[in-house]
Amino acid sequence: MDRPVSEQTTESPSAKHPTVNETRIRVRYAETDQMGVVYHANHFIWFEVGRVELLRQLGFSYKEMELKDDCFIAVVDARCRYKAPVLYDDEVLVRTHLKNMGEKLIHFGYELVRAGTGELLAEGETTHIVADRQMKPRVLPEKYMKVFREAIANR
Repeated sequence: MDRPVSEQTTESPSAKHPTVNETRIRVRYAETDQMGVVYHANHFIWFEVGRVELLRQLGFSYKEMELKDDCFIAVVDARCRYKAPVLYDDEVLVRTHLKNMGEKLIHFGYELVRAGTGELLAEGETTHIVADRQMKPRVLPEKYMKVFREAIANR
């Protein structure tokens, strides 16, 4: 199975890039607990998949940020509100967007939705501090700030 499959959604005519990423994930047996329900911590892994794909959709990658610009975005807060159980072999859409940002903080939002029915399974957010390789806070480079501001404004 190819994982993940990223699709671009929610494009504004004035936007250079779509501002919401939608990534499809099919639940693997290993992601479930003894009750056959997805283990709660896996939602955060899916949030990361969505975040990485959103950045790629916006025209760059985590890897590029780290290697070329000594810019790391470390999670300082993560939240998830579980709405419905997710089961083995379910197909889940991970919808990811930028909620807001500052020079040293970035806030992402997520929705997990059952493909086919649109049922909301979970929603969450993560807050990230911008840091250098030594994990010292730093200002987000302007080239990323510009793209992030545009994505937030066009959402």
